[in-house]
Amino acid sequence: MIQDPTTQTPINRYMSVADFALYGAQDVAYVKPVIINGEALYAIYAADGQELAFIEGRDLADATVRQNDMQPLSVH
Repeated sequence: MIQDPTTQTPINRYMSVADFALYGAQDVAYVKPVIINGEALYAIYAADGQELAFIEGRDLADATVRQNDMQPLSVH
């Protein structure tokens, strides 16, 4: 176990799988091209996989993510 040099508080060097899955979850959203009812759209997903929106056009999908203070990441 290591210590925080400013507070001397012990720091766990290892993250649990659950903690790692949530790491940065509020900061990113995934954008993926999808076809729904024959229409090409872009799906926006939260880091935990929850569907957030379906948008026409990649640029608009990225802008939507950024307007919500997140970084868009591409999923293929």
